[in-house]
Amino acid sequence: MIRMFRRVGLTFIFGVVTALAMVPAQAGAILDRIRDSGHLVIAYREASVPFSYIGPDGKPIGYAIDLCRHLVDAVATKLGKKSLTVDYLLVTSATRVGTIADGKADLECESTTNTAERRTKVAFTVPHYITGTRYVVRSDSPIEQLSDFRDRRLVSTAGTAPLKAVRAADREYGLGIHISEVPDHPRGVEMVAQGMVDGFAMDEVLLAGLITTQSDPGKFKIVGKYLTIEPLAMMLPRGDADYKRVLDDEMKRLIRSGEAAELHDRWFTKPIPPNNRTLALPMPYLLRDFWKYPSDWVPE
Repeated sequence: MIRMFRRVGLTFIFGVVTALAMVPAQAGAILDRIRDSGHLVIAYREASVPFSYIGPDGKPIGYAIDLCRHLVDAVATKLGKKSLTVDYLLVTSATRVGTIADGKADLECESTTNTAERRTKVAFTVPHYITGTRYVVRSDSPIEQLSDFRDRRLVSTAGTAPLKAVRAADREYGLGIHISEVPDHPRGVEMVAQGMVDGFAMDEVLLAGLITTQSDPGKFKIVGKYLTIEPLAMMLPRGDADYKRVLDDEMKRLIRSGEAAELHDRWFTKPIPPNNRTLALPMPYLLRDFWKYPSDWVPE
């Protein structure tokens, strides 16, 4: 009997400890740390054109990076500082969520989809873009839609929502697509160019950006209807309501003032580095409608 009570007691204690470990961080903790250090760490990607990538001078540039500069300024104002020192931390599709969840970065500025699964680990700001999964193939390819990949080779980037989506669709419809992972977006396009695979699945906007960086963009085309709808947003650590409020309020201000739309046009409708080509992508109607009532809520 005593052993049984001990066992029940230990189980109860373990449950309490586990529950406490899952409690979000105390509100204000991130702001306090940033105030004390004077630094804010931004996670970024090296080839997520036009959101977050390495510019000609070797520094991070892009639509998300520009938006995040405003977010950093808003944090500085909240803390009563003239400015904050930004430290950039390079991440990949596979490491980005863990980097934010572990507190190694204060903000992730690129093209990450806000999903229910990820929200169990991190938080998201108001979306800065809405896109969907499509496919890049060679311009002479007969492929026009997902079902045309039956018994063909399709790749997507490790740790991304598009990879999860194509695998789910392949299982649901029994297409027999040979799906594999690539470590980053440029590798996916490279494999298509070299004929190693038949297509690369990724967010449409990223595919358009990647094509602009190729020496011969005419070799590629983007095909297929949207397999998914992807609300892209900045990631931040969970559990700090005060910090999140500062970021969300600034995103809403940028949207309502029209500054976010101006930044969108700068990166999506005008020539951008490194080749001074344009993506020629007007603001998607989904984003335009969503921004009428900006919120961090997204449909599942």
